Amino acid sequence: MRIPMYQVDAFTSQLFRGNPAAICPLEKWLPDETLQSIAAENNLAETAYYVRNGSGYHLRWFTPGVEVDLCGHATLATAYVILAIRGESKASRLSFQSKSGELIVEREGDLYALDFPSRAPGEVAVDPGLVDALGAKPKSILGARDYLCVYETQEEVLALKPNMDKLAATDRFAVIVTAPGKDCDFVSRFFAPAKGVPEDPVTGSAHCTLIPYWSKRLGKTTLHARQVSKRGGELFCEDRGERVTIAGKAVKFLEGFIEVN
Repeated sequence: MRIPMYQVDAFTSQLFRGNPAAICPLEKWLPDETLQSIAAENNLAETAYYVRNGSGYHLRWFTPGVEVDLCGHATLATAYVILAIRGESKASRLSFQSKSGELIVEREGDLYALDFPSRAPGEVAVDPGLVDALGAKPKSILGARDYLCVYETQEEVLALKPNMDKLAATDRFAVIVTAPGKDCDFVSRFFAPAKGVPEDPVTGSAHCTLIPYWSKRLGKTTLHARQVSKRGGELFCEDRGERVTIAGKAVKFLEGFIEVN
């Protein structure tokens, strides 16, 4: 069986930056173990698969190790594949059914705007090994799906060199670290070593938590964010209460086929 595959750098307009995702259009769903094996072979933060479902699409995401419930950069990359590469739809608005419910992506010129659920952070019991794993104590620690560790400066976030083995042993899906930005509203990094992603280059789902936090803290609903990983990425964000908008650009790196027996 030949399956088309596209590799797209998301949340950037430059090759070799942003977050790479593999996107595989399917005629019908393959066994979960096959989907997981392809994702492991690709060895990217996410491999996304989609199947047309009426006027919309059913979308799933896999890291090299597990299926996840929400992924921003691979959703943006999927919309880019459907609209800009394959030309499957002339609409500027796409609907995806996912493990996190309906997700909408709207194309606005060269920006792809994701309509995602808000996951505002709150007070949580903190895993006793978290600060040691990070290597530097944050000013505060909150939580939603992930830990949100807030530092005072961008330099502190950039300087972090977490112990990935210790971080993998903590009790939440992943760890977001964040601080005010120098040329943007806020910066972040994202670590999910237990899920096969030691550091994710640019993480849309993390901004479901970052946006409500920074919107409340800064007293503004429109935010400009950067993820300051080695590859780096840029996001244009809006807090809309129960939903958030996360927008960014994308660029194609490759397209081809994979062979599955």
